Amino acid sequence: MTTTTPPSDSGGAASDGAAFPIIATGLSKRYSEVLAVDSVDIKLPAGVVGGFVGPNGAGKTTTIQLLLGLVAPTGGSAKVLGESIEHPSRYMARVGALIEAPAFYPSLSGRRNLEVLTSLGRLNPARIDEVLAMVELSDRAKDRVKTYSLGMKQRLGVAAALLPDPELVILDEPTNGLDPAGIREMRAVMRGLADRGITVLVSSHLLREIEAICDHLLMIDHGRIVFEGPISGLLDAQRSGLIARPEHAKDLEPLAALAIAAGKQARVDDDVVRITADEDWAPELNRQAFAAGITLRGLEATRASLEEAFFAITEAEDPGGEAEDQH
Repeated sequence: MTTTTPPSDSGGAASDGAAFPIIATGLSKRYSEVLAVDSVDIKLPAGVVGGFVGPNGAGKTTTIQLLLGLVAPTGGSAKVLGESIEHPSRYMARVGALIEAPAFYPSLSGRRNLEVLTSLGRLNPARIDEVLAMVELSDRAKDRVKTYSLGMKQRLGVAAALLPDPELVILDEPTNGLDPAGIREMRAVMRGLADRGITVLVSSHLLREIEAICDHLLMIDHGRIVFEGPISGLLDAQRSGLIARPEHAKDLEPLAALAIAAGKQARVDDDVVRITADEDWAPELNRQAFAAGITLRGLEATRASLEEAFFAITEAEDPGGEAEDQH
């Protein structure tokens, strides 16, 4: 679903809305016995590509629906662009959103579909050429949508979300089902939006994709925010590691045992030994390996991936109930 909203007559956003386009305090949503969103706090800075990550069913889509005024909260509060989510008409003219799969008339061209949306939403048709260029669809604008690839349809959905000239763009699983080429194209679109000063919030369960594109991170599990902050800070805070490659396969187990004897965690993984240790320990490992008659043909430091950081945080969390998001 792509949302476009006619212009609002309300006043400008408050100063906190300019600095933090999304602010939530104790935001909750219950469906009967299911607590889909559990006291969520959010403070998304302006101008970032914010990643909203978590497994399927964690509460991402329900949270986004709350922020867009599509469902009413059962607890807490939130502001989008300085306006309460109780009055979405006051801010939706400045928000572009792509929720789930975009829907278009397949027999119409990409341009004609956008013309229909501008007419229905009373939006400026002069925006059409600009948004098509922003998502790199200008050369296919006259082609029928039924000839588009899935990635092109997703980009056309983003173009539709950009028609109101928004300050904030919210994309729910925009790379879902895309091939690697489509994912790269969508990454470029999101980065381009941020470069233009538009704040982007993109949800995904694909942690590697979020790690590749986002500056700021919201991590949700069982309806609760378990981390929010710069993605670089999260990864830097995780335990780093070393990858050691002995010259001979027979030395893999002895090398792992050497690291374990030094109080480190170590395991053999194919032709390398993965060791949980700071980069500063690498010279000492090299010396001890040499003393033990083990020649290393490679020794490098690694940083925890977002996936590893996510599980490091969530494995210590008590789910405390079934907070599944079925929406």
